[in-house]
Amino acid sequence: MSDDKLLNPVYWREQYLREKIRWDLGYISPPIQFYFDQFTHTEAQILVPGAGLGWEAAYLHYKGHTHVFALDFVEEMKLQFCVRHPSFPSERFLVEDFYQHQGSYDILVEHSFFSGMPLKNRADYVDKAASLLKPNGKLIGLLFNREFDFEGPPFGGNKKEYEELFSKNFWLNTFETAYNSSKPRAGKELFCIFQKK
Repeated sequence: MSDDKLLNPVYWREQYLREKIRWDLGYISPPIQFYFDQFTHTEAQILVPGAGLGWEAAYLHYKGHTHVFALDFVEEMKLQFCVRHPSFPSERFLVEDFYQHQGSYDILVEHSFFSGMPLKNRADYVDKAASLLKPNGKLIGLLFNREFDFEGPPFGGNKKEYEELFSKNFWLNTFETAYNSSKPRAGKELFCIFQKK
């Protein structure tokens, strides 16, 4: 598969319309839910890039977080999300390219967006994520700790390569195998709390 295709909203639109979304759990990932269930700063500026069907953004919205932004460059994702969650302010679901987006956030939520990137673009993702965070802002979420036996996306990886990739821009405050993953992913994903340097 060409890398250009993976950066094209037409490709991702087709994957969602054909329901070829094997990375989508159908609900917020348990480790991310657990993190936010303990997070009381409901006015934090939070960005969920590559939001897709928007499980994380919806959960945070219903938990009372008032500055949650979902971002996806597929228009249909916003339309579907707004139908399912009419109380979510539609202007906070941004239909934009992540790499072109400008903003300043306290938290960036990572769940399967990074794993959909072409491998050659991973360093660009790390740089962009850091640029969107305020001083001491955090990237929190999950990274796959495995390789896949099919042509991605998603694409896998391992802790060592992620450490090398992210440590240029972030302090890796928490980076360990998630103990409360969904059953199909048990032992196969790393929970991270990375703080911007």
